[in-house]
Amino acid sequence: MAAAAGGPCVRSSRELWTILLGRSALRELNQIEAELNKHWQRLLEGLSYYRPPSPSSAERVKANKDVASPLKELGLRVSKFLGLDEEQSVQLLQCYLQEAYRGTRDSLKTVLQDERQSQALTLKIADYYYEERTCILRCVLHLLTYFQDERHPYRAEYADCVDKLEKELVLKYRQQFEELYRTEAPTWETHGNLMTERQVSRWFVQCLREQSMLLEIIFLYYAYFEMAPSDLLVLTKMFKEQGFGSRQTNRHLVDETMDPFVDRIGYFSALILVEGMDIESLHKYALDDRRELHQFAQDGLICQDMDRIMLTLGDIPHHAPVLLAWALLRHTLNPEETSSVVRKIGGTAIQLNVFQYLTRLLRSLASGGNDCTTSTACMCVYGLLSFALTSLELHTLGNQQDVIDTACEVLADPSLPELFWGTEPTSGLGIILDSVCGMFPHLLSPLLQLLRALVSGKSTAKKVYSFLDKMSFYNELHKHKPHDVLSHEDGTLWRRQTPKLLYPLGGQTNLRIPQGTVGQVMLDDRAYLVRWEYSYSSWTLFTCEIEMLLHVVSTADVIQHCQRVKPIIDLVHKVISTDLSIADCLLPITSRIYMLLQRLTTVISPPVNVIASCVNCLTVLAARNPAKVWTDLRHTGFLPFVAHPVSNMTQMISAEGMNAGGYGSLLMNSEQPQGEYGVTVAFLRLVTTLVKGQLGSTQSQGLVPCVMFVLKEVLPSYHKWRYSSHGVRELIGCLILELIHAILNLCQETELHSSHTPSLPSLCICSLAYTEAGQTVISIMGIGVDTIDMVMAAQPRSDGPEGQGQGQLLIKTVKLAFSVTNNVIRLKPPSNVVSPLEQALTQHGAHGNNLIAVLAKYIYHRHDPALPRLAIQLLKRLATVAPMSVYACLGSDAAAIRDAFLTRLQSKIEDMRIKVMILEFLTVAVETQPGLIELFLNLEVKDGSSGSKEFSLGVWSCLHVVLELIDSQQQDRYWCPPLLHRAAIAFLHALWQDRRDSAMLVLRTKPRFWENLTSPLFGTLSPPSETSEPSILETCALIMKIICLEIYYVVKGSLDQSLKDTLKKFSSEKRFAYWSGYVKSLAVYMAETEGNSCTSLLEYQMLVSAWRTLLIVATSHADIMNLTDVAVRRQLFLDVLDGTKALLLVATSVNCLRLGSMMCTLLLILLRQWKRELGAVDKILGPLTEVLEGVLQADQQLMEKTKAKVFSAFITVLQMKELRVSEIPQYSQLVLNVCETLQEEVIALFDQTRHSLASGSAAEDKDSMETDDCPRPRHKDQRDGQVCVLGLHLAKELCEVDEDGDSWLQVTRRLPILPTLLTTLEVSLRMKQNLHFTEAALHLLLTLARTQQGATAVAGAGITQSICLPLLSVYQLSSNGTGQTPSTSRKSLDAPSWPGVYRLSMSLMERLLKTLRYNFLTEALDFVGVHQERTLQCLNAVRTVQSLACLEEADHTVGFILQLSHFRKEWHFHLPQLMRDVQVNLGYLCQACTSLLHSRKMLQHYLQNKNGDGLPSAVTPRVHRPSTTTTVLATPSGCSSKQPIADTEASEQRALHTVQYGLLKILSRTLAALRHFTPDVCQILLDQSLDLAEYNFLFALSFTTPTFDSEVAPSFGTLLATVNVALNMLGELDKKKESLTQAVGLSTQAEGTRTLKSLLMFTMENCFYLLISQAVRYLRDPAVHPRDKQRMKQELSSELSTLLSSLSRYFRRGAPSSPAAGVLPSPQGKATSLSKASPESQEPLIQLVQAFVRHVQR
Repeated sequence: MAAAAGGPCVRSSRELWTILLGRSALRELNQIEAELNKHWQRLLEGLSYYRPPSPSSAERVKANKDVASPLKELGLRVSKFLGLDEEQSVQLLQCYLQEAYRGTRDSLKTVLQDERQSQALTLKIADYYYEERTCILRCVLHLLTYFQDERHPYRAEYADCVDKLEKELVLKYRQQFEELYRTEAPTWETHGNLMTERQVSRWFVQCLREQSMLLEIIFLYYAYFEMAPSDLLVLTKMFKEQGFGSRQTNRHLVDETMDPFVDRIGYFSALILVEGMDIESLHKYALDDRRELHQFAQDGLICQDMDRIMLTLGDIPHHAPVLLAWALLRHTLNPEETSSVVRKIGGTAIQLNVFQYLTRLLRSLASGGNDCTTSTACMCVYGLLSFALTSLELHTLGNQQDVIDTACEVLADPSLPELFWGTEPTSGLGIILDSVCGMFPHLLSPLLQLLRALVSGKSTAKKVYSFLDKMSFYNELHKHKPHDVLSHEDGTLWRRQTPKLLYPLGGQTNLRIPQGTVGQVMLDDRAYLVRWEYSYSSWTLFTCEIEMLLHVVSTADVIQHCQRVKPIIDLVHKVISTDLSIADCLLPITSRIYMLLQRLTTVISPPVNVIASCVNCLTVLAARNPAKVWTDLRHTGFLPFVAHPVSNMTQMISAEGMNAGGYGSLLMNSEQPQGEYGVTVAFLRLVTTLVKGQLGSTQSQGLVPCVMFVLKEVLPSYHKWRYSSHGVRELIGCLILELIHAILNLCQETELHSSHTPSLPSLCICSLAYTEAGQTVISIMGIGVDTIDMVMAAQPRSDGPEGQGQGQLLIKTVKLAFSVTNNVIRLKPPSNVVSPLEQALTQHGAHGNNLIAVLAKYIYHRHDPALPRLAIQLLKRLATVAPMSVYACLGSDAAAIRDAFLTRLQSKIEDMRIKVMILEFLTVAVETQPGLIELFLNLEVKDGSSGSKEFSLGVWSCLHVVLELIDSQQQDRYWCPPLLHRAAIAFLHALWQDRRDSAMLVLRTKPRFWENLTSPLFGTLSPPSETSEPSILETCALIMKIICLEIYYVVKGSLDQSLKDTLKKFSSEKRFAYWSGYVKSLAVYMAETEGNSCTSLLEYQMLVSAWRTLLIVATSHADIMNLTDVAVRRQLFLDVLDGTKALLLVATSVNCLRLGSMMCTLLLILLRQWKRELGAVDKILGPLTEVLEGVLQADQQLMEKTKAKVFSAFITVLQMKELRVSEIPQYSQLVLNVCETLQEEVIALFDQTRHSLASGSAAEDKDSMETDDCPRPRHKDQRDGQVCVLGLHLAKELCEVDEDGDSWLQVTRRLPILPTLLTTLEVSLRMKQNLHFTEAALHLLLTLARTQQGATAVAGAGITQSICLPLLSVYQLSSNGTGQTPSTSRKSLDAPSWPGVYRLSMSLMERLLKTLRYNFLTEALDFVGVHQERTLQCLNAVRTVQSLACLEEADHTVGFILQLSHFRKEWHFHLPQLMRDVQVNLGYLCQACTSLLHSRKMLQHYLQNKNGDGLPSAVTPRVHRPSTTTTVLATPSGCSSKQPIADTEASEQRALHTVQYGLLKILSRTLAALRHFTPDVCQILLDQSLDLAEYNFLFALSFTTPTFDSEVAPSFGTLLATVNVALNMLGELDKKKESLTQAVGLSTQAEGTRTLKSLLMFTMENCFYLLISQAVRYLRDPAVHPRDKQRMKQELSSELSTLLSSLSRYFRRGAPSSPAAGVLPSPQGKATSLSKASPESQEPLIQLVQAFVRHVQR
């Protein structure tokens, strides 16, 4: 981009100045040294570095081909206008375009063609040129300031450079000074018609500024290096000729705005000459009586020349110090020869008021400017002053007060008071101190003024305190001799005859001169000044003075007394602000300040300056003990207050019931009319100190009225007040913003909106967002870069990095305004209404004058790098939160501003923090500012070869810089420190995350892009304990995320080859193992330090999160990521496990637990993905158990989700392998832990459910984990049932491991877990809430009920009471009175549902009955009795509804009936009618199943039409733990367009098979149950005494094949049809025609076939058994007509013969023997299993049927 301007080949002086200040990217010592070595020659040349024009130079410019001709042309114009060498003009132009031009490069062409615009540009270049010249001088000043300062980091480098400059510097600079004041002003004839009067004036201001800076450099130089007498003579002549600045060649151009510069020239001229006379060494020599060693003692001729010149001086004030110094020098060196000359010169100096002049000089230098210059001037004047006081009588020096004023100004240099206290009290400034003591306390002010100046550090503060604490004389003035003293004869001594009370109204603290005290008397203006020899502490005297003032407040003496008290308060303020420990000793005074404030504010015309001093004192005390100051202040009524406590924000904002207090009335009645605002300034500082003191909440509530007053009365209007002195308005603005800034920085976001009463931060936020106060802040931000630059340029000295001028104050105020606005927007509570503040910030103004554009233009500001940085930060915030386009707000300036941003971003020496902020702003803009980011990406489109669009980077694209920043190949990357690198990577990450395809396309095509991007991942980081730069971790995290996004979004085949290579390298260089180890070490380090010393928690979290994402992507894209090695995977998993364990064991640290929770998620995902490759389970279970113990000890609310993850991990591990109890470490303890947690969770869930019942939110039957619909938003205080549900599942898994159930028995004895569980279960069922909990609880109970002990415990805990009746509410009749049909939901059967809960309850009853038999029979009968309607309804429903849920319920119901049918007699006894109904329904069910299985087409038709248009999802019923699950998602209507027909048919077939398998299972169980309701075959054949009445007829005497009509009763035809269906299905299985085996859900086809065959055989056997039993029952029943019996025999004989032949054929082919081993209960008949190799005649089934046929045919 630099090339766009022709590339400046030289470093500009402004850049050099920035580098020397340490504000650039070049901050290393060797870099500073290199810069100085390269440019020292320029510094030596100074202003003569810029040469005048010359023909040869113009020729060279014209011949230069590298510069564009329009630039050459403009360069030549600039050369003429500035009188500058042509080549340098072109260079200057290039630098200007690079650094200060505010347009785009494209607009430059039009500017050059337009005369008016090019003239304006020339004038701007002139300003830039003047700045460049000044910067050279600033650099030299900077070197001279710090080259001997041991504290400065670059001292050695500066000193080396000054050594090079030393010889010639002064000579060259002196010549330049002479040239400058002699130069003729430019005119339009010589410099072109642009040189108007205004431009000449501008030139002359620059000329004066340069003169003053040259003299400043010369002055500083001579402070370090000695001046030869000959040089002094030359300089004196030169300054005399120039009239110390007043006789400029161009003095006709001087106007009042230039006076400060002319004065500065005079001041420095005088200081240089005084410094050159070397008074300090003269003083030393005089004291040692070795005067002849002084350099002027050896050079008489020069002295005479100097005498002659000095005698001609004396007409302007600047001469005064020079004359005084020379008089002292001559008086000391040759007192005899020159006494008359000395007297004359000295007299002139005194007449010129030398001390008033020196005071003025020092004050002028101290206000804004270089501290070093000021302190050097102080040293110089100190030498002069102390020598004058030592050599001359004090009374000869003019007015004593002037001398004191000068002394005070001199002592402003912090090192001089130290020096003063170390010297003799009889010499130097000690003489003044002694003199003013002689009038104390008659005159208080002079001594206190001097002592105030003598306080600079803690040691001097203590010296001043003790000096005043031990006074030995008391001076008082008497107009007449009092009557109670005795006088000595000559009247010079008085003695007191009576003791005297010094302060009649002084109160308890008082001073008393005792009787007999002697005093010396001096007559002075007909009055007696008596000096009593009386020892006392002045501090006590000061207390009395204050007490006196309190007494006379209401009298006319108050003003006079205030004049005595103000110096006391000022001194106290200075002492305690220097050393707060002295405040304790000054308690008598400081404690009276509160009363003073209270009394003085009520005076008619209050003494504002005294009040301000009092408030200043309290501010210092508040820094130490805010609460005490606040409490005492509250009682004074000085601060604003409210009569009644404020309860809400509206009252607060309206300032309802607020009293402005003493301060408020002072502001309105005294300060505003006078235009003096001392109290306001002090008040603002006091409130800020109290806020920073972080008072308790009640006290900070008390500060609300003060802050409210500032926000309502001061901030909106302070800029409209009248001011009598310059700079106060800006100071007040700055202090108000400092106060608001302090308040907003105090608050935590969490506290902000939580408390009920409004807090200080929320008050500030609300006021600034919604009232006028915010508009004032906006107007401060809108000052704009041009105004600031103008103020900075107008300062006599604008160079100081730590300068205190108006410009610096303005910059500070604007910075505070940025920071405050940023915080207000960040902390403002979200609201639907746009606040006036946000509106003003984001509204579009005409001509780009809106605030966004103003903020963006701060990028042009160069003095303080923090200003543009904070402006960009605010822009970033606005771009995030405000619904507006920054691009639109910038208007036509957008491109120019972009160029400025990028110029600063790509500059190698720019301050790194600005670059980081620019990149952060662009990162935010990627997501929120599409227009702006397109502007910055600057992508150019061209049509590609294949018709697609191709993108390339434009010249002004920010991607150039970003690519350069991540380029790992470049050497010496000093300009890209880790923070900047991180910002560049974050920007790229934003592009990827926001899917900026065009930018990504371009970046991917860049050579080595992926290699450069990922290079940090291949580095080796220092261990976490030593990491000094945590941003590197964030960088690596973002790179990992970019890789993940790329792999996730880009189709596998089209990944860049270079990325694939990089990923291969990542794997081959074992980086997975490295990073895994590093993340683990992070976790361990965090755990060791307990998360406390960790300042970089955010970076740690980012890295762990990114690593987590990378591994998750790697699990699903293992081939691309090359993470296929099982050993590596195992190691990664163990690292994650160790890291998680380390973190979660630190139960006390929130930070560790949060990070541990993140790792826990990864642990769970890896466990699920890689469970087959993780090796031994015991290695995982051990650490997991420890993790669980750690989690259970931590804060439960925080660990809720983590607990759920740990439980899930346990469940996954336990499912990985069938385990025995002995293989699980600390099994019983683990079970106990889980159950204890469960106990708590279940109780909590119970309370929550009851609570929701009370609050009436139970209307929805949704549970916290419902999958169907959007879950309702739960209240924050509700606990998530997730942990509870997972705990139950984990308990179930643990229970399955424990075969004999002993451990569980012990736990149920120790903990009341079962009663708690059942109580909650009951409530959940009754309210139809907590679905997932209910389901999980039933699963656990089902597993517990496997063993005898478990079943006994469950039954004993009262399972029936908990389930039996409450279960009714699960399927209760709906409101319209019709029963709810069993669920036809297409949801996967595994998803919890209320019908599923009912099915589980049925299974649980079945299992308990099966395990406990007679012990549970009563409960089982109760259950079936309560739910008889549903039971019968369910058996009936199969015929009409074949949804999986319905079949599943029928299956469970029949299973329960099968168990219950073992107890036929008991059942018959208790529920005879129900038993008969069940028998009938079972028959009908058998008929329905047979019909559906027989006619497949009809079943398919039913599935498509009857049950809605969708297919049931084919999901494996839960027999064993399924290893493969087939899920069908397609629907015939919806998928035809998307899926091929074949797929649809296949899915329909799968669904059909699943339903068929379900029907078959129901059929087999139904027949098995019916067997118990028919007589035993052996018994009915052999036992003649059998009571037939016990057994009902189950099947009708009819042999027709059953139709699909519910009216036709089940008959023998039904059973024969069932056998036929089973036979057909067996035949089809053998032919492998059907894939029905898939529906069984076993892992192999063979196992599926075997199971199905067994099931079919079992069905056939039961059919035959029922046939035979029922037939014999008919034959033996006398009530049946013999004709019917005969018909039955014939029919049976023929039907069975046909069936037998089919069976024989089937068995001859080789068929399985009877029933399914272990799938269903074995029949207890003659049918016993034989090997399938036996001949068919020996098949027991065939034998049985053959025997029966023979029996019938008899």
